[in-house]
Amino acid sequence: MIQIDAFLSFNIAVVLLLLGKAITLRSEWLRRYSIPEPVVGGVLCAALVAGLHVAFDWQIEFHLEMRDFMLLVFFAGIGLGSEISTLRKGGRPLLILLLLASGYMIAQNLLGISAATLFGLEPRAGLMAGSISLTGGVGTTTAWAPIFVEQLGIDNAMELGIASNMVGMIAACVIGGPIAAFLMRRHRVQPSQDTDLDIGVPHDTVVKRIDYFGILWSILILNLAVMLGLGLHALLEGTGLTLPTFVSCLIAGILLRNLGGPVFRRHGPRNRRSIYLGFSLISDLALGLFLTMALMGLQLWRLEGIFVFIAVVLALQILMTILFTIFVVFRAMGADYEATVISAGFGGVTLGSTATAIANMTAVTQQYGAAHRAFIIVPVVCGFFIDIVNALIISVFVG
Repeated sequence: MIQIDAFLSFNIAVVLLLLGKAITLRSEWLRRYSIPEPVVGGVLCAALVAGLHVAFDWQIEFHLEMRDFMLLVFFAGIGLGSEISTLRKGGRPLLILLLLASGYMIAQNLLGISAATLFGLEPRAGLMAGSISLTGGVGTTTAWAPIFVEQLGIDNAMELGIASNMVGMIAACVIGGPIAAFLMRRHRVQPSQDTDLDIGVPHDTVVKRIDYFGILWSILILNLAVMLGLGLHALLEGTGLTLPTFVSCLIAGILLRNLGGPVFRRHGPRNRRSIYLGFSLISDLALGLFLTMALMGLQLWRLEGIFVFIAVVLALQILMTILFTIFVVFRAMGADYEATVISAGFGGVTLGSTATAIANMTAVTQQYGAAHRAFIIVPVVCGFFIDIVNALIISVFVG
């Protein structure tokens, strides 16, 4: 096994993100269908590593300790960009999206069970190709796999879950942008005129004014939000309430922005616009690096032995996601530009991860303009409520 240390792995991710950015800027097709920049370099790296494994039996493993910290920085930046006025608008749409996602997770599991039955497998093995690995992600997969092995006798549960998550994450990165492009063309949705993006900057923006003190203040406040988020996470764990750490950082960022805002406006630096731009750019970089590292770390050779089952069930899951998003999610969320951006993220919610959903949404808004409400609704639903509902649904199906 060839192990690449954390520092070198991080710098490889930087190079891959630069490569993805350069290719995207030169490819009108990638921009038109809003393919996230990290996907290009990350998938190329994963494919190269898999090719080396097949050709020379090399097993390359990246140490990706910085990956999880990048996710915390990203969600802290989302929180710091969230105004209370925007949060208030999220109430009813947030509930609708949660209901849609909850119903969809049940459909995911029914499809997984049906496919496993057709292949002559234990029916509940299909749950590992359902909401456990797709909506739940790697964390939920590793938590449930031992239970499937020990209590249900499904010895390859971990392999099924990890393989499903790998394929789902790649698919989630690819389908969001084309779904948004189709919806905008089919329903003649008008792009947003707002270029003040929550994450990143528009593709056609060459220069944004950000000064030396602005970037320093941005780094300091982002790190402060992460520290507060980690403290909040530890406090909640002490009460017995378990939340993903990135949700605590999101909450900390929101509190800092809205409770510390008056103090910051009175006693902070004058060029606050530069600082808010710093939040956006650093968050965009953090998300890009996180997703690049997540994709470059995929070990695609693990699909060997269960390839046919995974290919069939994931093809069905992806098709169901596309149809459900186009015909249900878009209409239920209002059939407007905000609904289009949420629809782009829905594939990330149900096939990949919260970060994948936000990456899809970011790629769409870089092409068509800001969608502030979507960037509040999706992280809150994905990062908090869906994990709780998913655990309940999985328990019922396993029982």
